Amino acid sequence: MAKLFIDGETGTTGLGIRSRLAALPEIELITLSESARKDTAARLDAMRRSDLTVLCLPDEAAREAVSMAAGLGGAAPKLLDASTAHRVAQGWIFGFPELSAGQAAAIVSAGRVTNPGCYATGAIALLRPLVDSGLLPPGHDVTINAVSGYSGGGKAMIATHEADGGPAFELYALGLRHKHVPEIMRYGGLTRRPIFVPSVGHFRQGMLVSMPLFIDRLNGAPSAYEVCELFREFYDGALRIRVAPGVNAETLDPEALNGTDRLEIFVCAHGAHIVLVARLDNLGKGASGAALQNIALMLGLPDPLLAQKEFSHA
Repeated sequence: MAKLFIDGETGTTGLGIRSRLAALPEIELITLSESARKDTAARLDAMRRSDLTVLCLPDEAAREAVSMAAGLGGAAPKLLDASTAHRVAQGWIFGFPELSAGQAAAIVSAGRVTNPGCYATGAIALLRPLVDSGLLPPGHDVTINAVSGYSGGGKAMIATHEADGGPAFELYALGLRHKHVPEIMRYGGLTRRPIFVPSVGHFRQGMLVSMPLFIDRLNGAPSAYEVCELFREFYDGALRIRVAPGVNAETLDPEALNGTDRLEIFVCAHGAHIVLVARLDNLGKGASGAALQNIALMLGLPDPLLAQKEFSHA
């Protein structure tokens, strides 16, 4: 049995991981009593006993936990960090196995993996195939719009939306310095900072990430069907990513994938205009579901989706 410790297991992501562990019966979960969860000695002992420690902590606390683990020397466990703290840090592998042909293998052999952000997962899923193919120059002007359920916004946002008369819709991070932008640039392959405009709707979970482009300004001026085929080829064989057939979708429900760990890509076009959309559960492939995928890879366990019929598709 592989031993797993979740440092911060009572947060949204930690609870989501725990609920998914039934899909990995090869794992023994190390838990701490409520009184011991903030006890440094108890946490350090749990790390020492684990094969893999998952950090579901605020950024600064995650950095402190990494330093604690490093102090264990040869007894240190592998680390999977679900915070923003190490997403572009040297020595960490980005936990998006579908990023490139060798990314899953890199995660398997890594001692330190950082889980992607939810918005970044959708944006990178759209950007990377275009940039790698040469259709989208790395310095191209890019605008990314996104809407998420309020569960990804932290305790204050959750409390606001769950109170009577909570807001129906909000734009936020209009200082244009959202914390996911650095990883979107790094792993999306961009050299020019994109305009990223996130928003939150009055629903608990679910996400749409959209990217409008002038298709005739892409290299080679491809057709919308050629762009769709590019995505199909790039994600061929990926269990969690599906490219919708054809082009165009009149409406898209951000909650349609709630409770799953999948991501869907849509190509919508008319004339010179194209809009690419990624749909996912911000708590699934955008957080806990991605963590479970990385946990299985890091511990050398079978992919948990293989046993779940709901995820099988051509």
